[in-house]
Amino acid sequence: MNIIIAILIFSLIIVIHELGHFLLAVKNGIFVTEFSIGMGPRIITLVKTEKGYRPRFFLSQHDFETTPEWKDTTKYSWKILPIGGSCIMMGEDEIVEDERAFNKKGVWARISVVFAGPLFNFVLAFVLAMFITGIVGYDPAAVTSVVKDSPADVAGIQAGDVITELNGNNIDIGRDVVTYLQFNPLSDEEVNLTYDRDGQKNKVSLAPLMIKTYMLGFGYQADGAAAAITDIYEDMPLVKAGLQSGDIIIKINDNPIEDGKALSQYFQENPLSAETLTLTYSRGGEESTVQVTPVLYSQNYSIGVSVNSARVKTDVLGVVKYSAVEVKYWIKTTVQSLGQIIRGRVSTDDIAGPVGIVSFIGDAYQESKSDGALSVFLSLAYISILLSANLGVMNLLPIPALDGGRLIFLILEVFRGKPVDQAKEGLVHMIGLVALMILMVFVMFNDLSRLFHS
Repeated sequence: MNIIIAILIFSLIIVIHELGHFLLAVKNGIFVTEFSIGMGPRIITLVKTEKGYRPRFFLSQHDFETTPEWKDTTKYSWKILPIGGSCIMMGEDEIVEDERAFNKKGVWARISVVFAGPLFNFVLAFVLAMFITGIVGYDPAAVTSVVKDSPADVAGIQAGDVITELNGNNIDIGRDVVTYLQFNPLSDEEVNLTYDRDGQKNKVSLAPLMIKTYMLGFGYQADGAAAAITDIYEDMPLVKAGLQSGDIIIKINDNPIEDGKALSQYFQENPLSAETLTLTYSRGGEESTVQVTPVLYSQNYSIGVSVNSARVKTDVLGVVKYSAVEVKYWIKTTVQSLGQIIRGRVSTDDIAGPVGIVSFIGDAYQESKSDGALSVFLSLAYISILLSANLGVMNLLPIPALDGGRLIFLILEVFRGKPVDQAKEGLVHMIGLVALMILMVFVMFNDLSRLFHS
């Protein structure tokens, strides 16, 4: 089932991409010889006959090219490998003396055809984002809590303030803050932050503090139920003190803990330190008290704010606005991630190819299916937005054989006033295609290695 779902998602994204090329080609009078999904040998091909379009199975390239009645009709194929796709146009990679040929059209017509593929991926991402935003809303960049005496607290920032700018970077949603800090970790350098409170914008400069994070080594649900330990970790303070999963924390340092929400609030207001705690817990109705000392987990800089990650509903105009913001977020994140790869800040284990993506989709499906069909749809739609925006960006990179590489040659033609020699351009694209195939093999090998060693 996981593979089938992944194939359906890949197929949707690729079909939309190639449909962009196809529709603009048709609009500009360019003859499309074949529109296909997948790569490799054809499984099914729809060809035009006197009785209309009819399927042909395992059509050979020889029959494809030499059957007279198919010469001037577009063929639609489904190929054996469920990755990639194509919209093959007459005169795309060779000189053809036919007014319907790609090479015979004006440069701006050709630019529109090439650019349409990535553009349609962004459109698909926007449409899917409309569904998600319309159903569950968006994640405003609102401050949910402020650590007492932190730089943010001293500067007057309060829970409910909405962050709109961080170090000159526009902030639209909560994930913008998280992603910015992932790519630009806080240091001892000053942070310039703009926030909105009741419609009024305020600007502050904050000097981050070195924060030492301590842990007791357990997990719990921060809700209205009892503060029961759901997970407990080996070689950590609580397990060494004799606590177990299922124990209910009822008091910390004489502070009553009524439920998981109260426990979360306690830790927010009283961050763990190296100081020993007196913890009272209940097991089978019997109370016990232990002394536990948190252990140092990490050291990093902080300004002392937590930012919202939950979604809130919005009106019709908000759905349109934040659906566009969603697409913008994934485009920007993809570009920034590529920058991290170029700078060598991302290891090969962090790069996923088709196999890794199938695994990722499968995990998302398995985790969401117990919550019902709507949850599955939202989860898979979210992944499709990520992948569609990613494909759009990747295809616009100035790499030979990709749409971006073709656009570079077309833009050169605009400035030169004449096209680049097509034979030379074709050679460049061929070299680029070989390089991409080698890269794909490497990524797939990396995916498989990670899969077998996990």
